Amino acid sequence: MKILALEDQAIAAMRLTAVLNALGHEVELVRDGATAWSQFEAGGHRVIVSDWRMPGIDGLDLCRMIRQRGGDYVYFILISSHRITKENRQLALDAGVDDFLVKPIDPEELGMRLHVAGRIIGLSAQVKQLESFIPICSYCKKIRDDHKYWQDIESYFNKQQGAKFSHGVCPDCHDRVLVPQLKALGIDEPLASDNSPVALTATRVK
Repeated sequence: MKILALEDQAIAAMRLTAVLNALGHEVELVRDGATAWSQFEAGGHRVIVSDWRMPGIDGLDLCRMIRQRGGDYVYFILISSHRITKENRQLALDAGVDDFLVKPIDPEELGMRLHVAGRIIGLSAQVKQLESFIPICSYCKKIRDDHKYWQDIESYFNKQQGAKFSHGVCPDCHDRVLVPQLKALGIDEPLASDNSPVALTATRVK
């Protein structure tokens, strides 16, 4: 996985990078929270391993910023040089932290946490893909919602996104459907350009 690692202490940064590389991951190391945020915004990171205590933007601040940003789920592992107390754990959870590790880092334990991170990211991608599919009837084109209720496409999108629709006739349907219907009624329908609404003023054939 591509991992963004945040550690401001030189020796600890070298050790963290070495451990992550040994576990087979691609690591981008940064030394401060502002740079970490800039690199994260550039895209491509789904896992972040960050030290907690740093000047400026610390680990919790960075996690809060990522959660507020939204988008694809990012697995956030927080590292602390001190024992994580019940109060600190709750503070981190409220910020959106997924997991914790205490220095010095145990490579096997970090590997296990990253294995879990990979599974969760994979599952979140599957859920997102499933949510992108909209069940639609092949005949009447009604859409099935989460409650298995079939409704027309306009009602569905209006309910989901507040979208409203304007109606017209595309050139294909104009030639295939509208013109034959008008001819059956004895009406000559004037030609309309492909990019303009179909003119509905017609002259009746004598």
